[in-house]
Amino acid sequence: MKVLMLASFGLEIVECAGALAKALAAGDEVHAAVLLSRKSSRPQISEAAKIIGIEDVTYLGAAIGEIEVTPTAKVPIVRLLRTVRPEVVIMQDPEHAQHDLDPDRRMIALLYAESLAIASRDWRIDECGGGDPLQVPTIFYMTPERPNCVVEISDVLGVKQQALDVLAQQNSFSAQHWRAQAADTTLQKVAPGWTPGDTDEELGRLGERQIFLSLAVASGLGSHSGAVLGEPYRREGTFLLDRLSK
Repeated sequence: MKVLMLASFGLEIVECAGALAKALAAGDEVHAAVLLSRKSSRPQISEAAKIIGIEDVTYLGAAIGEIEVTPTAKVPIVRLLRTVRPEVVIMQDPEHAQHDLDPDRRMIALLYAESLAIASRDWRIDECGGGDPLQVPTIFYMTPERPNCVVEISDVLGVKQQALDVLAQQNSFSAQHWRAQAADTTLQKVAPGWTPGDTDEELGRLGERQIFLSLAVASGLGSHSGAVLGEPYRREGTFLLDRLSK
């Protein structure tokens, strides 16, 4: 099976690292693409992806604050889809994106969805690399508002944490936002082991680790999902089953 991670930002690859690592372990072919990324952060994103087991990341090179759902913006995404020809796509949850005030998330969710839809039509074949139209594959939304499936990640949580550790720029960025809204004494509770004399990168690394663990517990033991440490997703559309099974 071919899996394509359509990330808005590089951190999303790590947020889905559990499912991606499990797919690779099962013998699936996994690809990743990032729409928004600073050039200086790309080596760290690529390193994180390699820790998970993804050899190459496609950087689509869009500009922050300038995302529009236009034919021109769709072309590189459609080209990627028709080249990789995934059976499963993972992307940001459009419902979650509507309430997320990070720049561009709402437009990215729409751009990816529209690109997936138009990739299945006889649209700009030559301009999009000459590949045949690709029927819309199975889509799973990450960090969904309403999950309907969970991946057990107990055996790959360590890989997810290792991948996070190399995202120095992202971790520093997260920490700077946290320090603007919370006192250091509060942040020490969020990121055990961090002290105000440490770097923002260390605060971000330890804090993001705690966030990942908390989300996994909440979707696992803290829920009725049956998982111990879970990574939640929402599958688009209706599940088609041959029969009802446990």
